[in-house]
Amino acid sequence: MTNNIIFYLYALMKEILIVGIGGGIGSIVRLLSQRGIQRMVEISFPLGTFFINIIGSFIIGVVYALSERGNFLTPEIRLFLTVGFCGGFTTFSTFSYDNFNMISEKLWQSLLLNVGGSLFFGILAVYLGVAAVRLVFS
Repeated sequence: MTNNIIFYLYALMKEILIVGIGGGIGSIVRLLSQRGIQRMVEISFPLGTFFINIIGSFIIGVVYALSERGNFLTPEIRLFLTVGFCGGFTTFSTFSYDNFNMISEKLWQSLLLNVGGSLFFGILAVYLGVAAVRLVFS
């Protein structure tokens, strides 16, 4: 029993390190990319974030397709690239991937609920967060 717990904790720590390193790198690349894009194109639209969301979705699509092909990527590399790098680079890529899976499985109601609910409740949550801080500090 103790060996099972030790093995589980070792495996969990390994995954945490893989995701943490990938996420840190993804976050740094996001920051540099956003700033670089916004400096090149000075408009009020968040073009940097927009492009990063699309690029992150493309990367996770490539990883997904390579994973389907067999031994192109180890489970550790997939974890590093998807949950780690893409998760740090943009959570939108995971959102897009989840929606892609729902389309593939023809789960139309779940797709509409996820897309509509995420947009509506995400914007509502931002509004409520701003309102709460304004209320506390007014």
